[in-house]
Amino acid sequence: QVQLAESGGGLVQAGGSLRLSCAASGRIISINYMGWYRQAPGKQRELAAVLTLGGSADYADSVKGRFTISRDNAKNTVYLQMNSLKPEDTAVYYCKTNLATPSQLSADYWGQGTQVTVSS
Repeated sequence: QVQLAESGGGLVQAGGSLRLSCAASGRIISINYMGWYRQAPGKQRELAAVLTLGGSADYADSVKGRFTISRDNAKNTVYLQMNSLKPEDTAVYYCKTNLATPSQLSADYWGQGTQVTVSS
């Protein structure tokens, strides 16, 4: 059993910052990647940022230069620092991880989502 605990969402004015956290817990052997996706009202879920085990980061074009993804391997936690937020960043942000457990070599897990609202 694996759990993802997200935190850090909220309401912020345009130009402000927020930091999201996602901690994975449970019977984890190794984590292949951790990342953040987001889903705005009426839109499909999309990748915001992802960080592989090797440390490679990938960002959506819309957040490059404003968002930074990082990871604390000792805590199985991934962070998303969001700066210069815009109203179009308003969405539910979901943490996603791919990891190995005693029963599965590779499995995807999603967090419950955290709301980020940016006012103009």
